[in-house]
Amino acid sequence: MEVSDEQLMSLVKAGQLDYLNEVFHRYSKRIYNYFLKSTLERADSDDLTQELFVRVMRYRSSYKEGRSVQFWIFQIARNMVKDHFRKMKVHKDQFNPVEVMPEVEEKVDEVAIENEKKLHLAMKKLTDEKRELLVLSKFQGMKYEQIAKLRDTTVSNIKVQVHRTIKELKEVYFEMSDDE
Repeated sequence: MEVSDEQLMSLVKAGQLDYLNEVFHRYSKRIYNYFLKSTLERADSDDLTQELFVRVMRYRSSYKEGRSVQFWIFQIARNMVKDHFRKMKVHKDQFNPVEVMPEVEEKVDEVAIENEKKLHLAMKKLTDEKRELLVLSKFQGMKYEQIAKLRDTTVSNIKVQVHRTIKELKEVYFEMSDDE
């Protein structure tokens, strides 16, 4: 029988920390990808992912029964990204391009790799807020309602922001020269 995320988190909150392992397995890849798309740094993403699950364990008592575990975890992750940039005082120009690693095929289409690199370069030219919006909506597949709740705003506001951010990303992407 499949146990829901909320049931797992209730068990973890009650002190049954063995169930935290299952929460980790369900969310670690998505969280790592969120951090990777937000920071554009593999090492930072590894560290932040580990730290997130330490915080989930440490602050498990703040989880409210019956609420979305995904929402709660992404709230923690979002705060961690903000703290990370605040601590690092990183300027966007200091980002290193993310290496693209093939997941399935051994022969990787070179054009696809170049397009992926170009997309990462274009994304790092966006503000942190806009990049986060794209990561949550397009890469993490969060619904606009969830993002609106996370950002404490309206769904229509999120829709407008996503539309404008995608338009800006397209402009930046197509303005970039091939030698960047």
